Amino acid sequence: MPERSDFIKRLFAGLYLAFIFLFLYLPIAILIIFSFNSSKTRGHWTGFSLKWYDALLHDSAVISAMTNTLLIAVIATVIATIIGTFAAIGLYYMKKSQRRLILALNQIPVLNPDIVTAISLMVLFHIFHLNLGLFSLTLAHIIFLIPYVLLSIMPRLNTMESSLPEAALDLGATPGQCVYKIILPEIKPAILQSALLAFTLSIDDFVISFFTGGNGVSTVATHVFSMTRRGINPVINALSTVMFLITLLLLIIINYQTARKAAGETSGDIQAELNLLEPDLNSDKAVSKQNCSLESER
Repeated sequence: MPERSDFIKRLFAGLYLAFIFLFLYLPIAILIIFSFNSSKTRGHWTGFSLKWYDALLHDSAVISAMTNTLLIAVIATVIATIIGTFAAIGLYYMKKSQRRLILALNQIPVLNPDIVTAISLMVLFHIFHLNLGLFSLTLAHIIFLIPYVLLSIMPRLNTMESSLPEAALDLGATPGQCVYKIILPEIKPAILQSALLAFTLSIDDFVISFFTGGNGVSTVATHVFSMTRRGINPVINALSTVMFLITLLLLIIINYQTARKAAGETSGDIQAELNLLEPDLNSDKAVSKQNCSLESER
């Protein structure tokens, strides 16, 4: 009976997990499948075709929106990751009360509705007489991505061995060397993960792009929104598939690099332990050889 009960629990757990993954990924799978559909009608399969990918390559409006989206995402991700990383390191060495206050303030943009953030940034740009365009849109993305980067890196800093930077400083390292040679390598996986999160959030954003981009700049999200008024073109299915594959490729690369680094650290720890044991092993061998020579002399 206990074995049967455990089997039923595992079965229900597996079915529940399968349902969750099906609920999450079935829409993406359907989108990818129908991006190869020869028919323009959604939900009706008429045959395999690559004509929507060919149309994607020749649609100047979609290519322009895709270029703007990737350009803004890359620039905003790099700048926000750099600022957020060093801000997190600075917060880590602040007093506990100050760190709690700043982290609480950092939560406000994250929990704040996007519409409020977008309108606030738009009003701010108008106050400073900054024309809405590619620059204002990139700046807005940087501003709203920094809190997410900060929140992603702080947990890794909190689990870091605090004695490592202190030991480096005691051995004569400068604060800059301590940051670049000790702290940054320790939190590198968190930095990569926060960068991937920022990149995905930037590509996915619509509200902030809509209010801070102006009339002359369109991203994929704003372009799709404008297309809904006259019906969505199946080219968007092909474009969404390409963007999904790019994000998936980045995720695989980052996970591979993280796993490789973890495996290298494990092998390095084992080698270090062997190096520490080597003198003891050599001394044991010397003692055994000495005992053997004494016995032979006798």
